Amino acid sequence: MAGVRVEVLGPLRLLVDGAPVEVPGPKRRAALALLALAEGRTVPVDRLLDTLWPAGVPDSGRQALHTHVSRVRTLLGPAADRLRTLQDGYRLELAPGELDLAQARTLLARGRAAAGPAAALPLLRRAHALWRGPALADLLDVPAVAVAVEEQDRLHQEVTDALVARAVEAGDAAEVVGLAAAAHAAEPLREPGAVLLMRALAASGQPAEALRVGREFRRALADETGLDPSPALGEVERAVAGGADGAPGPAAPNRAAPVTRLIGREQQVAGLHRLLAEERLVTVVGPGGVGKTRVALEVAGRGRAPVVPLAPVTDAATLPHALAGALDLAVARGDVLAACLALLGDRPGLLVVDNCEHLLAGARDLVEAVLAACPRLSVLATSREPLGLAAEYTYRLAPLPVPAPGEADGSAAVAVFLERARRARPGPVPDPAQLRLVADIVRRLDGLPLAIELAAGRLSSLSLADLHARLDRSLDLLGGARTGDARHRTLRATLEWSYQLLTEDERRLFRHLAVFADGADLDTAEQLAVDLGLGGDPGGLLARLVDASLLEVDFAAGTRYRMLGTLRVFASDRLAAAGEAEAAAGLLVRWAVGLTERIRVGLDGEGEAEADATLRREIANLREAWRLARRRADLDAATAMVAALYEAIAYRDLVELRGWAEELAADPALAAHPRACVVFGTAAEAAYHRGESREAERLARAGLDRDPTSADSWYCRMVLAVVALARGEFAATVELSLVGAALAGEHRECLGIGALAAAYGGDPGRARRLNERGRAAAVSPSMRSWAAYVDGEIEGLTGDLAAAETHYRTSLRLARGVGATFLAGVASVGLLAVLARAGRVRDALRGYTRVVDGFARTGNWTHLWTTLRNLADLLRTLGDDRTAALIEAAADRAPDAPAVAGARPVPPPGGPVPDRTEVLRLAREAVARADQRSASASAARSASR
Repeated sequence: MAGVRVEVLGPLRLLVDGAPVEVPGPKRRAALALLALAEGRTVPVDRLLDTLWPAGVPDSGRQALHTHVSRVRTLLGPAADRLRTLQDGYRLELAPGELDLAQARTLLARGRAAAGPAAALPLLRRAHALWRGPALADLLDVPAVAVAVEEQDRLHQEVTDALVARAVEAGDAAEVVGLAAAAHAAEPLREPGAVLLMRALAASGQPAEALRVGREFRRALADETGLDPSPALGEVERAVAGGADGAPGPAAPNRAAPVTRLIGREQQVAGLHRLLAEERLVTVVGPGGVGKTRVALEVAGRGRAPVVPLAPVTDAATLPHALAGALDLAVARGDVLAACLALLGDRPGLLVVDNCEHLLAGARDLVEAVLAACPRLSVLATSREPLGLAAEYTYRLAPLPVPAPGEADGSAAVAVFLERARRARPGPVPDPAQLRLVADIVRRLDGLPLAIELAAGRLSSLSLADLHARLDRSLDLLGGARTGDARHRTLRATLEWSYQLLTEDERRLFRHLAVFADGADLDTAEQLAVDLGLGGDPGGLLARLVDASLLEVDFAAGTRYRMLGTLRVFASDRLAAAGEAEAAAGLLVRWAVGLTERIRVGLDGEGEAEADATLRREIANLREAWRLARRRADLDAATAMVAALYEAIAYRDLVELRGWAEELAADPALAAHPRACVVFGTAAEAAYHRGESREAERLARAGLDRDPTSADSWYCRMVLAVVALARGEFAATVELSLVGAALAGEHRECLGIGALAAAYGGDPGRARRLNERGRAAAVSPSMRSWAAYVDGEIEGLTGDLAAAETHYRTSLRLARGVGATFLAGVASVGLLAVLARAGRVRDALRGYTRVVDGFARTGNWTHLWTTLRNLADLLRTLGDDRTAALIEAAADRAPDAPAVAGARPVPPPGGPVPDRTEVLRLAREAVARADQRSASASAARSASR
């Protein structure tokens, strides 16, 4: 068989029968590298296509790939049959020793197992010499190659460590001092590298320099991470200071090290201790940077449990060696795992296995073997997703609690930030304004401990205000820490680690879910997967994202999937990088149009309560869709959303939705749209609710000018009807209402408005007949509430206060049950007026403040003036004539106050007429005084009895 050798520990090199062969072209070189790195395994065609064309596989991609593989086969010459084409991919068959990466791995294993340094050193020197420079430097833009290079770098580190350690043991320390110094300079916060350099320096006659390295490492570790080194460093320092050469080495490098105080995790640590008393296997899962390792170390530290750190491990085959290292067990020959299990035996205790997610299958096998062979041992694992064993108890670690909006202190997240900031830049205690900035920072960082610590570390070069202003760049801003773990050097690197462990379908779904600002329910998320054409069951893809801690699932109101804010920013960046942002925006807008149409149907029928709940639950996502529709100038989508939300705008105090209608009505492009009349009518309704009757009338007439005869014109006519009602133009109101009912159907509010006009105009009989027609046709609870309110108004005008109260309370019950807050408000006004007239003063007073504040909050001064006039009537009966007169004078002067039949202007009792702000203050103070007097009088009557 012709000889082939592929070398990847440096620039890619191909040798055939010992002669170098040039491999031209980056895609051809990448294909050869991927086939070699597979080490005899089949590489699927789809994986090669996605890797070579990450921005999107062209139509000719498969043919192009076949051409590249054929050219590589030609380059192999007499060894061409080594590159096989299979049904599902390609395989490059390499014999032992024909791939330098595999050769390095074998030499390292043999060197570790060798009996003594004399036998180990030649093997380790050969392994180290295999590196010819930076691995595959010209192919690092290929993601799969870049991941493999990270594994090669980690292997290089392991080879270097082993070579340095064995050389020191053999008395050849001077030979490797430079090597150890270079490794330490490359990873200055990696403790094993620092310890090996100290040992090499001490053994080569430089104890003072060895102690200096130790001091600088200890200081840098505290400054950069807030952590203390393990006892191994102290042992070497003591040995060197005592005149030895540092030979004790890292006596227990993987046992829990003393660290700075753990903040805000007391309950979690205690909870894990309780769980481990009952469970054999507990896995702490959560997103990257949430602090799983730190909590596990705290649990392990109390019992000095050994810790198996898997983050540096790149090959599942070496997991037993990692366990042996954690147990301080040197296995010269034989089965390493069996030796570890024999050492653990049936002794009680705890073993911590940290960072399992990238070697999930191997970690699962290792833990299963430990549990089976060691019946009195418990295992605490950490991973970004569960191991999947039957004995496993999954403990999800949430981010740190953050202050509620408006609060500035008292949370664990703030405490962590302040502690880390004190180390980065000592200074005075933050003042209240600075604490508010800190609170907002930790909120925006989702309470993730890693993000908070990285942010606080930035205070060495930024002011607090500078940091706060730049948090929109947090994925890259929060980085630069020279931690020993490359995954945690930037927030982006932490998230990238989890992202790269996903399949391409899982990544695509994760990216597209980012457009949902407040997450997506199960049906929406599954439909998104279907729309994207993803393979497999959508529920399975979602479960995988939850298991990988990239989605959170909330079961409080159905099943809903959400991302932490930092994850959503990362996913959005990935969406843009994949060229999918516009398509994803289009999907969200189409979803919003469909959802608002379903909400419209629901609000207009018996399903109103569920539709209202859906609307309120999805408001953040609808807001995002609205913003995108407007940015994309998608007039059809924006018009469809506003038209569908009319019922929400008319009967619910969702001020934001009213703003959408008015914004769209102001768009010059709307004039030519076929549904412009609906938008103008809806915007007019919104303006009316703001107390802007003149603007409401202008918008309604603009809508009628564009479409005076269609059924949609009822939207505009009903606004003109309520404006006319507020002016006391009762006959015009009835006429408009009847036309509206003919256009829209009697199930809507039209006949009720006409009934109010008839009642206020002195014709209660006609009012009852009109309202009866409306109530008979009403389908939705809010329209039945409206009919009950109108009945209350009619009965109140005719003097039947008991009947009026019953109708108002029915209206309130129905309105509150479906979220129709505006109807609840007007029904409350009527009820309070009836209670006051019936002499139930305290009941009325208690309600007025709530109703006044409600209308003031939404800006509905048309109805607020009516409420204030009713309050003035009550205050006058209680003897507060001055406040009553001031309120009435302000209402008389207000252009947005409804007309009052037969009323004459009331002169104020001297001084200027109060403005809106002042009249609200006067009303609230008067109610408080009257309520206090009423309470005192009631107490006095009770005492006299």
